[in-house]
Amino acid sequence: MATAAPPRAISAVPRPEAPAGPAPASGSAIGPAPARAGRADAGRPAGRSPRARNAPGTGTASPPERLAADAVGALVELWGFRRQLGRVWTLLFLSERPLAAPALRARLGISAGLLSMSLAELRGWGVVRRVAGPGDRKAHWEAETDVWRLVRHVLAERERRALEGALATLQAALAEAQGAPPDADPRVGRAARFQAQRIAQLAGLARTALAVLQALLRSARADLGPLRALSGALAMRRRAGVP
Repeated sequence: MATAAPPRAISAVPRPEAPAGPAPASGSAIGPAPARAGRADAGRPAGRSPRARNAPGTGTASPPERLAADAVGALVELWGFRRQLGRVWTLLFLSERPLAAPALRARLGISAGLLSMSLAELRGWGVVRRVAGPGDRKAHWEAETDVWRLVRHVLAERERRALEGALATLQAALAEAQGAPPDADPRVGRAARFQAQRIAQLAGLARTALAVLQALLRSARADLGPLRALSGALAMRRRAGVP
């Protein structure tokens, strides 16, 4: 009977260590997961989104601010002012706090010289004022927010002076026309009298416009009561023949 062969002894052979290789691929259960793409590194502030950069109070004017500034700029241009004056005032009016010149330049996209000239002119009209910034040595600016007071101030400073100047010139022209020596030619004398009458009408028109403007400036609100009373009084004076 054949005997079974004895089992062969297995020698303990050490396995070779796996060489160091690259980090496991994404999705592997081994090793830490890689950082997500687009996330800011630790310690680095993330950049602001376009919406945040255009939000009110930031460096760039928001779309509503730009639209409102352009609308007011076009409106004041019809009144004889420069469009840029309306845009500067509007951005200050829409700001919840005073703004320094660099912030205004960034929002408007204009040069420092143009902004300085616009602020000086607006300050001369009394529609913006210079204030001290909190914790900042830079000059800050804020808008006059009482719109009716703003309109009255502009009317008092510009329209009143224009009407007073026109009235003074017309009165001087009327005095010269009435004081001219009579001409021997009757046709020349008749034309001179006709011109004097027309100049007197123009002077009366300027006087009436000035009276209406002064009534508006004295009124606290833009109601029609004082204007109706003034118009009635002027109509009675004209019917009575009072100049």
